[in-house]
Amino acid sequence: MRTELVTTLKRQATELLSDIERDREPILITQHGLPSAYLVDVESYELLQQRMAILEGIARGEQAVAEGRTATHAQARERLGRWLK
Repeated sequence: MRTELVTTLKRQATELLSDIERDREPILITQHGLPSAYLVDVESYELLQQRMAILEGIARGEQAVAEGRTATHAQARERLGRWLK
């Protein structure tokens, strides 16, 4: 992964954005020698957000099972039947 200074971002923003669109590789922006932000292309960011939503759903499901908040097949069928009427 490429690393750039925040001053480079200020001076060459258009070039950096072109590089991101072309290479689809994130750029780490540092400020005072410390990581400050990542620049990523829109498509990669949106894919990452979709993946995070899926993982959060899985985690909520695992938590529900661990807490015993489950339903039998018959219970689920009955609930769905009420919604679909």
